[in-house]
Amino acid sequence: MPITTDEVFKKYTDEKTFSKIVNYASVSEMWEHSLKEYSDLNAICYDGVHYTYKKVEEDAASLRAVLKNSGAENGERIGLLCTNSYDFVKAFVAITTGGYSAAILPPHLDQNAIFGCSMLLGLKRIVAEPVLAEKTELAKSKGKAVISTQESSSESLPPVQVKGDSECVLMFTGGTTGKSKAAILTNQAVMQGTVNGCYGYKDVFNQKYILALPLSHVFGLIRNLTTTLYTGSEILICKNNKDMFKDIGMFAPTVFVAVPGLIELGLKLSNQMKTNLFGPAMKYIIAGAATVSPYLVEECKKLGISLLPGYGLTETANLVSGNPDSAENPESVGFFFPNQEYSIENGELWLKGTNLFSGYAAADPQENEIAFQDGWFKTGDLVRVDEKGYLYITGRTKEIIVLPTGENISPAELETKFNELPFIQDSQVFEDVDESGNHYLSLEVLPRPSELAKIADEDKAAFITKELEEVNMALPSFQRVSKIVIRDTDFERTPSMKIKRYKKCN
Repeated sequence: MPITTDEVFKKYTDEKTFSKIVNYASVSEMWEHSLKEYSDLNAICYDGVHYTYKKVEEDAASLRAVLKNSGAENGERIGLLCTNSYDFVKAFVAITTGGYSAAILPPHLDQNAIFGCSMLLGLKRIVAEPVLAEKTELAKSKGKAVISTQESSSESLPPVQVKGDSECVLMFTGGTTGKSKAAILTNQAVMQGTVNGCYGYKDVFNQKYILALPLSHVFGLIRNLTTTLYTGSEILICKNNKDMFKDIGMFAPTVFVAVPGLIELGLKLSNQMKTNLFGPAMKYIIAGAATVSPYLVEECKKLGISLLPGYGLTETANLVSGNPDSAENPESVGFFFPNQEYSIENGELWLKGTNLFSGYAAADPQENEIAFQDGWFKTGDLVRVDEKGYLYITGRTKEIIVLPTGENISPAELETKFNELPFIQDSQVFEDVDESGNHYLSLEVLPRPSELAKIADEDKAAFITKELEEVNMALPSFQRVSKIVIRDTDFERTPSMKIKRYKKCN
């Protein structure tokens, strides 16, 4: 396919705003522009304190000097070990605008894993938040330099300009094979992902964001943090996600970047408390990392909120597509963002583009060989694109179930059908086997309590089963499930709130 452009997104904002959405060569170049335009505006709110863009730069400039004085060399990979906090932002800005590459170390890792990551990525230095100091003890004992985010210098070093193809961020991901590894994102890729976060809605600049997603995840880092800093917006970093709705009430954000599980929670509590816990100022919820149900789009619309689903991967600096018209087409993850080429090979999406990673760091050579073919990144996602250019995710190649009949089944495609019922919150289709060794498809569903309460039938389980069977019988015979189970507890989930898939039968 030809390289995609920003033309499709023009009609969703005004000409003046759209003209301000421009690409910068690096995070440093973007950051200097933000300092020039927004210096005295608030950038970060954390633990009750507001930090202006100027203050973030002052703190980052001091930390840049600390890094240089520690012997850090241009282009060096420096570990970043922080919780969601102001310290993370300060360290991230200092590293990525100081001529270095930020290797994001997930804060939930133990000291053995932190040391292992530092060896895998060839880190000489780790910038760590004091509350996580214990997790760096092993690395420190093995010769790694550990620099506290609280260290400062009397010197003040300005941002360093680098080329777009220089390494900027390393983020851990399961990738397309499920084995954890670090994707290398260049400055160009990070900036393309950041700019992509500006397309598809009217109010782009000078907004108020709230952050509840982990900054060690690409969705939280790129779509939440760097797009905030690019647009002269302010972001409130939740110190404790248990206080998220309290923070929303205090901060009155206009944009919330969230996974579907958080949106479900907000709607559930809003229904129970008879008030909009997303707040009256909320305009947009940007959703991703898991399938977004059309039910969520409709319920948010009732609250005056545009829920905009999107799709991306760590390897694509998060953002591949976004849906600016979800009220009309809620099943889609939208249009492709600009500067990409795509190809669909046997149903799988392949990509090229400026947002693409440059490979996995220190990976088994086979990992990169598996991920790419003839310069195309094989996403592992099964998709279709309609005549209007809308993209739909229909499953994952690694989740395909091959039945004894030879038929290929995409569980996600079937789950989407069952999830269209408003009283179904989540579902999982999987391969099961009976005592005789016969293989068949099973379905487990998690009802949505708020909608379940509206069902008048006394035997709600019988009602749900009947409705599911109607959907089931409308499917081609080889796709029909043979067993339906209604759960009374949630599915086991990953840190990004995705349902953990049951293991396939042998």
